[in-house]
Amino acid sequence: MVGPETFPPASRLNLHLLRVFFAVAERRSFSRAAESLFISQPAVSKAVRELEHQLGLTLFERAGAGRRAAAGGGAGAPRDMRLSESGQALFEHARGIFALERVAIEDMRARIALERGRLVVGASTTVAAYWLPAYVAAFLRRFPAIDLQLRVGNTHTMGQALIDCDIDLALVEGTVPDARIRAAHWRDDPLHIVAHPDAAVARAEKLDAALLEAQTWLQREAGSGTREVAERTMTMLGIEPARTIEMGSNESIAHAVAAGIGVAILPARVVRDLLRLGAVATLRRPGKLPLVRPLFLLHLGERAPSPLARAFRAVLEDPAAAGASDK
Repeated sequence: MVGPETFPPASRLNLHLLRVFFAVAERRSFSRAAESLFISQPAVSKAVRELEHQLGLTLFERAGAGRRAAAGGGAGAPRDMRLSESGQALFEHARGIFALERVAIEDMRARIALERGRLVVGASTTVAAYWLPAYVAAFLRRFPAIDLQLRVGNTHTMGQALIDCDIDLALVEGTVPDARIRAAHWRDDPLHIVAHPDAAVARAEKLDAALLEAQTWLQREAGSGTREVAERTMTMLGIEPARTIEMGSNESIAHAVAAGIGVAILPARVVRDLLRLGAVATLRRPGKLPLVRPLFLLHLGERAPSPLARAFRAVLEDPAAAGASDK
């Protein structure tokens, strides 16, 4: 007879042995447990004895030769197994453990089938405001039960959020100089150089570097993809602005341009309505300067994409999902 005076209690449960014990206790039979687990009856008996040995407890009552044969899996095993008090307590614990296991399996299956789960998408401010809504709507039409969350910040912030695993993927207009982050070109975003319609630079017949350099340039904060593109464009033009003013969003810059404060390089989508109203004017492109910026899809290289992340990427690559964002 095993007992606590002989064996110290185990510090952890062997779940394989527990599963065998649970099958025996649930079916009240070593033979029926063996059939359900697709193992031999002696293997079942051995597993139960080993679990008792590890726990230092008797899990089944053994009264008489018949019951001793039952514990050993012999031919005289009774059809009705009787749990000891400790065995009954362990049986209730095992019932809860394997019920949780079934819930976990069902939850994982549902997530693989995209019937539940959470996806956190990061986006720079312009992408979140002007590009993503149509794609998010398309994704939720396909997977209505998914909890989709959107985190917004500049490109640098989104890169850090990826590294911290706070988001699953990100859509930004700049690059992140970190080897851990993988970037794939998503699409291009047209840009305009804009000014107030009555500004001298807007009425100039010839737009040269000297005239542009004399302007007050409105720009985003450091870490912004829009700021990165604007600075690169100025470098290509050989411009060192006489004065710059930093603002925290493209929208605030667009309205500052409309107020006549200065000029700026902004995404075409941001100034679309102001152009229609005649509140701002686009300047002629100097030479053959390409005014377009690439938008990137970022993910953490060492982190395998979840089924939800793969599904969202498929929506991003589907031209039909863009809807109103391309209009």
